Amino acid sequence: MAGKFEITKAGDGTFSFELFIDDNAVGKSPVFDKEDACKRGVKAVKKNSRMKVQNTLANDEEKTNPKYLVEADGDKVKYTLFLQTGAVALEGSADNEAEALDIIEKIGNNANAAPMAMAEVVLSENEQKQIRIEKLKALQASGRDPFEITLASQTHHSDEIKASYDELEGKDVIIAGRIMTWRDMGKANFIDIQDRNGRIQAYVRMNDIGEDAFKEFKTWDLGDIVEIKGFVFKTKTGEISVHAKEIRLLSKSLLPLPEKFHGLTDTDTRYRKRYLDMIMNPDVKETFIKRSKIITSIRNYLDNLGFIEVETPILNTIAGGAAARPFITHHNTLDMDMYLRIATELYLKRLIVGGMERVYEIGRNFRNEGMDVRHNPEFTCIELYQAFTDYHGMMDIAEALIRNAANEVCDSLHITFNGTAIDLESPFRRLTMIDAVKEYSGVDFKEFMSDNEKAIAIAKEKGIEIENGKATWGDILNSFFEEFVEENLTQPTFIMDYPVEVSPLTKRKPDCPVLTERFELFIMGGEYGNAYSELNDPIDQMSRFEAQMKLREAGDDEANMIDHDFVTALEYGMPPTGGLGIGIDRLVMLLTDSYSIRDVLLFPTMKPINE
Repeated sequence: MAGKFEITKAGDGTFSFELFIDDNAVGKSPVFDKEDACKRGVKAVKKNSRMKVQNTLANDEEKTNPKYLVEADGDKVKYTLFLQTGAVALEGSADNEAEALDIIEKIGNNANAAPMAMAEVVLSENEQKQIRIEKLKALQASGRDPFEITLASQTHHSDEIKASYDELEGKDVIIAGRIMTWRDMGKANFIDIQDRNGRIQAYVRMNDIGEDAFKEFKTWDLGDIVEIKGFVFKTKTGEISVHAKEIRLLSKSLLPLPEKFHGLTDTDTRYRKRYLDMIMNPDVKETFIKRSKIITSIRNYLDNLGFIEVETPILNTIAGGAAARPFITHHNTLDMDMYLRIATELYLKRLIVGGMERVYEIGRNFRNEGMDVRHNPEFTCIELYQAFTDYHGMMDIAEALIRNAANEVCDSLHITFNGTAIDLESPFRRLTMIDAVKEYSGVDFKEFMSDNEKAIAIAKEKGIEIENGKATWGDILNSFFEEFVEENLTQPTFIMDYPVEVSPLTKRKPDCPVLTERFELFIMGGEYGNAYSELNDPIDQMSRFEAQMKLREAGDDEANMIDHDFVTALEYGMPPTGGLGIGIDRLVMLLTDSYSIRDVLLFPTMKPINE
């Protein structure tokens, strides 16, 4: 069985394809642009014929009718391009039909072009780089080194021209950006220029820019950064474009961009080469623009409430403020080990002691722990502290802060995250940990408050594993929550009143000392915020630090260290204080519907490629 699809270019510049199997027509597409026609042709042929594809590209302008054959060749796919005369113009192999067809497509309408022009498309990346370097050297030798240009004269961006077409039609503009696509029609060419806000088409014709400039223009490559001066117009198909009058190469791209059919889809490459990812995938750049807006909205919201932004040390002599394994480094001058901070909490509360009643810090924390779609060793967090309030006040701030960010970035309080509708408009549910565990496991821990033996027995009955040194009522309550409740908290929910065992920096509830005034915010089964009525009793604080040290001595390397200076600060007196921490990366994931934390970090932690 032989498959064939014919791509035809219509007079209006659009394309369509018709599929044949053994020379019998089996289907015809509606009209698509050239890329869509090729994509659909490849898909149709793959579906209907695995062994052989013959394609004819009909070119109304050039009338060359180049033909090519793509056929299976062991584990590879062999392709052969024939000139109009029937002579073989190019042969090679590819990993699959799509790649072979892409190579042929890149030759475009110039199947009878010079051998070098055709050969370049099948060269390795390094070979293509050398050809581009030779082009650069030729420019430099002629005194037109693009890398000597220090200033471009850009007057408009792509989106501005499209939005203001009625005012700009027929007027001169200067655009600048990267060449992303190129449609060669001999002495006239269409190129798509990508700038920070999108893409716009430029029409470049020899009669308008002159023969010498056009000759140089034909040496440009996809990926080059250029400047185009011309007037704004619409093509016959209605596309807003710039008709070039003057052109200038601003920067030479020495490496070819990824092929256009598939773009850059390999996630490992995307994360390692974020610069290339943003070139090829505009949505990625938009994610990081939104990230910036989210952080700005948080700053503005807190500043308007009278909070002061501060900076505290990243290099610490004690790893405190959270239960986490730290990164350890060494200070050569002081000849001492230090820790990258795991949280900003203890320094910020010192500032509350010092009289700064409302403070916050947005910054990097570092935890030497596992990596998954929600965890990266370095991450961004906001911590804020307000004197003379409690954890209920922090709930109000957390809820309003997230709503404000959603309005700024999503223009809606009803969003979708990983296919699930999330309602940020309705009041967030507030539920105690004990009530949540009862609701989802059926076990009511109120019935045996502080009864360790009863808790252990029920844990064994329910199949809950008890970690070494964590066999208390409070530890087991927390384990039940993690096992039975967390994954069910889809809509925004504040889980309140954590056991004291897992809350070493939190004030106890006056009416129930085994619990603390603490909450965590959960959405889609994940934790987005953590807040306390801060512990300000220095004697109680020291006692809890000592309990944490016993866990550390028993092998728990995530347990808190004793910070004697922080206890000293509390001894001078800290007012009743509410504190809140929110993971910025996870919030950005939520508001941009990103599956992995790596999708919202410009340069996520990656193992070197040679290891």
